[in-house]
Amino acid sequence: MGGSVSCCISPGESPKIHRREVELEECPITTTEDVSEDTGTYLQHISDRELPDELAQEANPSDHPRASTLFLNKSQTDVREKRKSNYMNHVSYGSVHTSHFSGVECVSKTHFSLHSMSPGLLSKKYSSCSTIFLDDSTVSQPNLKSTIKCVALAIYYHIKNRDSNRSLDIFDEKKHPLSREKVPDDYSVVDPEHKLIYRFIRTLFSSAQLTAECAIVTLVYLERLLTYAEMDICPCNWKRIVLGAILLASKVWDDQAVWNVDYCQILKDITVEDMNEMERHFLELLQFNINVPASVYAKYYFDLRSLADDNNLSFPLEPLSTKRAQKLEAISRLCEDKYKDLSKSAMRRNSSPGFLKDI
Repeated sequence: MGGSVSCCISPGESPKIHRREVELEECPITTTEDVSEDTGTYLQHISDRELPDELAQEANPSDHPRASTLFLNKSQTDVREKRKSNYMNHVSYGSVHTSHFSGVECVSKTHFSLHSMSPGLLSKKYSSCSTIFLDDSTVSQPNLKSTIKCVALAIYYHIKNRDSNRSLDIFDEKKHPLSREKVPDDYSVVDPEHKLIYRFIRTLFSSAQLTAECAIVTLVYLERLLTYAEMDICPCNWKRIVLGAILLASKVWDDQAVWNVDYCQILKDITVEDMNEMERHFLELLQFNINVPASVYAKYYFDLRSLADDNNLSFPLEPLSTKRAQKLEAISRLCEDKYKDLSKSAMRRNSSPGFLKDI
């Protein structure tokens, strides 16, 4: 579980046998003749032959809560360019404003500079002493629409800044079309826009009535597939990869899972046999590792929020009302009382005679 070699990729050789041969080559057996009499016989500990945590995190970031997500790394290039562009617009606005004193000319150039800046910088709401703005999205109950937008944006950056075009036939839309319409000749060359990816995901989530948490788990499975199978999400396979990740996430996460035949009602031209085959290949490429720890889920949620902030994709903000403030205060007191009870019970357990006897 969690390795980079899949059983369906190299069926003729066991990954465990190959890994054992590499370990024996890198770690030759030390005889007693090579060891000095002062140190005695040296036996290497098993932990010395395992992968370090840093290498494991870099290999499988969807399994480790401290490793940076792939989509956030791929978006940094575009984010830096946007910040540089906004900075240059701000500098040009300041220079124009201070160097021209003619009333009409100053107003016209100021108007042009403000419109050349990013609209998100002008429409963003900030809290003040009299008003506090809060969004209704939390790690346990994310906002559905905003989460889908962020997941679509993460997939967009995956496609745009991909390393190569490594793919598998099961995900190729030309060989396994999702509709009867003819696939364009340039389907594998033209990158999809963010709006197209968002509409595709929104249609599936709206028709199947999936939750926002399922969207986050979908992104986890997608990045885990790219890491385990050593492939890229590109224009020729992104729809089927996203569909397979949504199909799997809905069955694992939601209590009332959507059946494969239900997706055939949403995508009219796809068959149940094709859905079953794609799901089977997806699971095999994941090596049946469908576990998503709470720490990994929380990491993806907050990284999606960071991606939204970097791209001026703000979550819906509302002023903090008196009723909502009282509700938050009640929840805070409830959690505080719960933690106090837990700490008291822990202290009583530690001071029990049995615990002192063990010491």
